[in-house]
Amino acid sequence: MKALVYNGPEQLALQDMPDPFRADDDCLIRIEHVGICGSDMHAWAGHDERRPAPLILGHEAAGLVIDGPLKGQRVTVNPLVACGVCSVCKSGRENLCAKREIISMPPRQGAFAELLTMPTGNLVVIPDGLSSEKASLAEPLACGWHAVRLGSRVLDGPISQASCLVLGGGAIGLGAALVLAAKGASDIWVAETNPARRAIVAQSGPFKVYDPTSESGPDAVDLVIDGVGFEATRKAAFAKVKPGGVISHIGLGSASGGVDVRRATLQEITFIGTYTYTQQDFRETAKAIFDGDLGSLDWPDTRPLADGPAAFDEIKSGQAAAPKIILAP
Repeated sequence: MKALVYNGPEQLALQDMPDPFRADDDCLIRIEHVGICGSDMHAWAGHDERRPAPLILGHEAAGLVIDGPLKGQRVTVNPLVACGVCSVCKSGRENLCAKREIISMPPRQGAFAELLTMPTGNLVVIPDGLSSEKASLAEPLACGWHAVRLGSRVLDGPISQASCLVLGGGAIGLGAALVLAAKGASDIWVAETNPARRAIVAQSGPFKVYDPTSESGPDAVDLVIDGVGFEATRKAAFAKVKPGGVISHIGLGSASGGVDVRRATLQEITFIGTYTYTQQDFRETAKAIFDGDLGSLDWPDTRPLADGPAAFDEIKSGQAAAPKIILAP
């Protein structure tokens, strides 16, 4: 099969790779669409020791099952594989499983490839009439779904009455904003520095979009979702959240800085680290996409897999306007 292989810092090459082995309970999937994630960018830049070269990256995938229990079905892929038997798995928090594995991280190869094998239980069948391009957004949107769910349950009142701020207008941030709207929030702000991306976000939902480098945005909000995760955005989150408010932190931009422990203590601010999603979150997100609850989802930029190296360069340079670039093997 052809695959886009990470061979070292900022080195990607389209290469011939062995076809993946399919175990009895797995499905062999011909990948049709796979998104570029921020974690792929970190790995490509050489900043993720968990993803050593050589490695096939990519985990936001959808395609057609060509062998296995779901043969002939189009599916979207939950890339997180848990043991299913430990205490956190049994409690429905599979994302915290100590033995969890995710494709694009050893020992599992990723989905920037023509073929992928996955356990059947990690697949959600795509209904007729919906493109695999939109279905591949289930993974990044599920991250926002999970963050909104965790943040909502700590709020003093219902999400419909909460003021909300999302930091970042990429797929994670935009996805979180779409989930907030789907769950009834009506006062939603999105902070995004890229002007072209701001325009796309503003057209994608009932959001008030602003440039945090030149505009003040909301005075204070009940819920902040940080979809970026750098020191500057964490500082912004603490500056914007109301006393008694909640910060749901998704982004993994940097490992430290920006957390105002004194303000968190004196004003009882809840800071929640949110990692990926549970199986239930993923399935609920997929259903919301299938039902049209998260909007038209017409904002990705789709390109051939062979154009992957150029896409990574474009994202790094800040020239990519679309909140998500999707590759089509």
